Parts: sequence; C-alpha cells; structure tokens
Amino acid sequence: MAHQNNANNTSLTWGGVNAGSASPTSNTTDSRRNLYLKLFSGELFKGFQRNTIARDLITKRTLKNGRSMQFIFTGRTNSEFHVPGQNILGNTDGAPPVAEVTIECDDLLISSAFVYELDETLAHFDLRGEISRKIGYALAENYDRRIFRAVTKAARKASPILKSNFVEPGGTQIRVGTNNSGADAYVPASLVNAFYDAAAALDEKGVSSEGRVAVLNPRQYYELIQDVGSNGLINRDVQGTSLQGGQGIVEIAGIKIYKSMNIPFFGRFGTKYGGSGATGTGVTDPGNTGSFVSEDMGNQAESASGAPDGQRTVNDYGEGNKFDNSCGLIFQKEAVGCVEAIGPQVQVTSGDVSVIYQGDVILGRLAMGAAPLNPAAAVELIAGIAPNTGVAQAF
Repeated sequence: MAHQNNANNTSLTWGGVNAGSASPTSNTTDSRRNLYLKLFSGELFKGFQRNTIARDLITKRTLKNGRSMQFIFTGRTNSEFHVPGQNILGNTDGAPPVAEVTIECDDLLISSAFVYELDETLAHFDLRGEISRKIGYALAENYDRRIFRAVTKAARKASPILKSNFVEPGGTQIRVGTNNSGADAYVPASLVNAFYDAAAALDEKGVSSEGRVAVLNPRQYYELIQDVGSNGLINRDVQGTSLQGGQGIVEIAGIKIYKSMNIPFFGRFGTKYGGSGATGTGVTDPGNTGSFVSEDMGNQAESASGAPDGQRTVNDYGEGNKFDNSCGLIFQKEAVGCVEAIGPQVQVTSGDVSVIYQGDVILGRLAMGAAPLNPAAAVELIAGIAPNTGVAQAF
C-alpha cells in the first residue's frame, strides 16, 4: 500500500532518474535510490550553464508601487546666434523634442522543484544547492532572451521622437557579407567588416562610444578567435593564452564582444544547423544537443497550444520566425530599457508545510519587462537577406 501511494505522488518528487531501467525516466523509489546505494565519485554533471550577461548591458531601473515605468527620451537641440536686444526665451525651433517610452512589467516568471526530505537525507551531494542553481539558470536564460529580443526590435524601429520638422535617427541593420547566404554569418572577415560598419553607423547617429557591446553566437565567436593570427584582433604577446582560454577577442572598433546562446539566431536560440541559402548556416549538427535552443519564452504568442491567462508576457518580444535572418547584436546600453519589480529570488517553504509534505518546495521567481528605448543605439547583424527587406524583418 505504501509503495502504491508513492507511485501516485511521483509528480511531487524532484525529477525522473535514468537508472538503466526499462523506463529511463521512471521516478519510482527504487530508481531514485540507485543514486544513493553507492558512493559518489567524479563530478556532478551540471548540464548547460549559460552565461547571463544582458542584465548589466542595458538601462535597468527598479519598479516599485506601479505596473510600468516612464522613460523620457529627448532629441537633439541646435545652437543659434544671439541677436542684440532680443530676449532669450529658448530656441526658436522649440528644441529639444521630447518623447516618452513606457515599459511595463511582465507577469511573474517562476521555476520550482519539490525536494523530498528522505531523498535529501540519503543523498551524498548537495541536493538543494544543485536544484537552486538549475532554477537560477532557467530564470537567467529567460531574462537574457527577452533582453536580446528587445535589442533586435530596437534595431528595426524608428526614433520615438515624432515632433514635426525633427528627424531623429532610428535603428540599424547590417548584413554580414555581400551575398544572400546565411553561411556568411560565420565568415571572420565579413564579421570584422560588419563591426566596423556598425561602429561607423553608431558614430554617425551620435551614439556614445561608452558602453558599446556585441553579442554573438558561440560558433561565430570561436571562428573569430581561430582567425586572430591574420586579422590582428589580438596582441601577439597574449595570443597563445587567449586562444586557449576562449576569450581571445577583447573588442573590435571599441566594441566589447560577448558570446551567448540566448541571442535570436536564424529563428532559434543558440545555433541553427545545416541548410543552405538565405537561412542555412551549413554548420553540421554535432548530435545530442538537446532541445533547449528551440524553447519559447513563455510568451503566449509563441505557445503552440496557447498559454493560459496569467502565463504571458505583457511586452511583445516577437515570434521566432521574425528572427529568421538575425545573426548577432551590437548595441549601446541606451538601446533597451528594463524594469525589475522583483529581482531574481529564491524562496523555500518551511514550518507546517514542510511537516505536511515531508519536504520543501524551492521556488525561484522574477518579474521584469524590457522594451526598446533608443533605437539609434541598436544594430542587428543579419545574413542571407538585404537590410530592411522581406516580411520576416518586420514586426
């Protein structure tokens, strides 16, 4: 009877165990205890631990006692010569023009797991610490994906300044390479040229050179590192160490380079494999890569079955097919604004709840929202299509 009761409540335990049984994902007491009946040796494989980088690269504000935050955006003003005897009451053209950008907070994002007390007692590794880390990774991944999609949207938008007789710069798209081939996204020389084009475009639009960054797909990043001997992106004295460390490229044209699996890349996250032409990369799938690169972000528009009420994003981050030719981002921190009502937190049950269920729920939560702020500060790298053409480039 006790065994039957356990089988009926397997949804409360902390995940299936691959113990060599007929059912690899079974979650019975026997399958879980196979982990505990022998001494642990070696390292605990933690899976993918993706770098969380977006939070410090954009304009972030804390939201309290409200559902949204207003960002004031001002355009440029002109100078003019003073006419003797004339009152000075501000420029005659009414400058500077002002616009507002309002960013709302998305619904609460959560990730949780139940830790059975007996499992924790018998385990010889830090079960709670490991689960907490995985919950943190899940929240961080979603956070980065929303930020990077907002940057991509900014690169395709016009300025929020709409005052008559004022023309403020909008976002920029730059094609990597000169052909309509998706494989150009991995050509080091083409990437370097795109960086210099992007730097020039940002300069021409009056964007500050402070805080300029780029985020590339990991394979793009490593292609650049392998080519440092010929493209001069790294000092010869530190080339060996940097190549081995995977951090060889510090910056191009004053733009610091990061790598991430969370940028929108040919309609996916991470790497798109195979294919040719406009949306093909020609990269061979190494196999057993998992499915996390194709997961949605909990956005109602992206859910195949439609997310229920209360599980949605308020801000529109776009559907996957809107990024079919996107292959990198270059931006300055003013490109996107982010509001955080609840920063990444971990909560754990205790007291009577723990007694009733003989275990604890570990919960991670996050409430934030992001949207384009200054489009002029955002550049989207694309491949396989000319800039500003094609339905897939519009939102």
